[in-house]
Amino acid sequence: MVAEGPDAGPRERRLHPVTPLRRAWAPIALVAGWAVHDPGGAYQRLSDLATSTLLIAVAIVVPLASIYGILSWWVTHFAITDTELRIRTGLLFRRTAHIRLDRLQAVDVTQPLLARFAGVAKLKLDVVGTNSKDELSYLGEKEARALRAELLARAAGFSPQSAHDIGEAPVHRLLRVAPRTLALSVLLSGATGGTLLAGTVVPALLWLASHSVWSVLVTAVPIIGAAGARSVGRFVNEYDWTVGESPDGLRLDHGLLDRTHETVPPGRVQTVRVVEPLLWRRFGWVRVELHVAGSSNTLLVPVAPRDEAVAVVSRVLPGVNVPQEFSPSPRRAAWCVPLWWRGYGLAVTDAVFVARTGLLRRRTSLVPHAKVQSVRLVQGPWEGSKRLAGIRVDTGANKTVTVRLRDETEAQDLLLAQADRSRTGRRTAAPDRWMSTEPPPVGTG
Repeated sequence: MVAEGPDAGPRERRLHPVTPLRRAWAPIALVAGWAVHDPGGAYQRLSDLATSTLLIAVAIVVPLASIYGILSWWVTHFAITDTELRIRTGLLFRRTAHIRLDRLQAVDVTQPLLARFAGVAKLKLDVVGTNSKDELSYLGEKEARALRAELLARAAGFSPQSAHDIGEAPVHRLLRVAPRTLALSVLLSGATGGTLLAGTVVPALLWLASHSVWSVLVTAVPIIGAAGARSVGRFVNEYDWTVGESPDGLRLDHGLLDRTHETVPPGRVQTVRVVEPLLWRRFGWVRVELHVAGSSNTLLVPVAPRDEAVAVVSRVLPGVNVPQEFSPSPRRAAWCVPLWWRGYGLAVTDAVFVARTGLLRRRTSLVPHAKVQSVRLVQGPWEGSKRLAGIRVDTGANKTVTVRLRDETEAQDLLLAQADRSRTGRRTAAPDRWMSTEPPPVGTG
């Protein structure tokens, strides 16, 4: 892997040799972008050129693009030291990224469709304090997985020598979403169903009003097309969704065309949200979403029976159960939010602060006490007149969980009690570690 010695620094490595093919498209993409931005002007310019001129231009552009791709690949290097990953890039302007290993949040392996055929993969790095991911693209598939394992081992504090020997951590499968279940859940989701309903009702009303076929087509085709594209895109991205547990966190593998292998960083999860759309309740299905500090991974389970999803939640938040019973808002809350006030609920356990909202699309948000950054009491003039108030809990992922329409006295007591629980939770919380010395439970998954 990396040759390190006392006198010589770490050996720099290059990306996979197919990388120039990807980077060679950059100049061509500029021309294509100009053509899309100004198609009329582009067509006019091309029409004015003779065939021989076009052939000469192609004969020049293609070799230049190839040379650009090869040079970009040649000047890109990466190396691992005892404390950081260095990525050096740039053909004209040099850029060196110093990624501290102890700041790594997640290391994901992704394989776009063409990359899968070529046997290569991208390595994406989530780092604390950054909004964008650094990446190494492309690496050989085996090299990407080996490098991922090494980075995780070093982030966990293992020595460089032992990090090479640890290899890929074993995975115990917790849950897999069947394609049939995923397809049915997509069709029954509120966004898809609402768009399809609009695509049926609105054109019908237009036909009754105008009897114009063109008006119906112009309205129906974009609406139905948008619904189809959204549904197909979600199905393709969430296809074969598998959740596995390993010593370095939960592994998420999914994708029909582009395969993605993500990691949920242990101890970094700030909020877990269980979503129950109205049409899913007949099947007992839920969706589990995440807020992870400094990470773009926001989905844990796209659809699953409630019991199975709750079991996965207990692995993300050890010792936490999703409450079934909630304290409702006072009946006078109906003066502030008619009917919908019934969807608000509150539950507080020894481990988490739990807020429930929604009637048609029920959302239950769980915030570990140790992850609460601040607590605020909010009260509008109308709520104040009804002696009601709300509590807002802010987390480290720059997200807020709000409990609305609580009794004013209850909200004041809850504010003080939650502040105490948060201080105690942070004081007693276990340190965030990438790897555990204990193996995951053995199962048949």
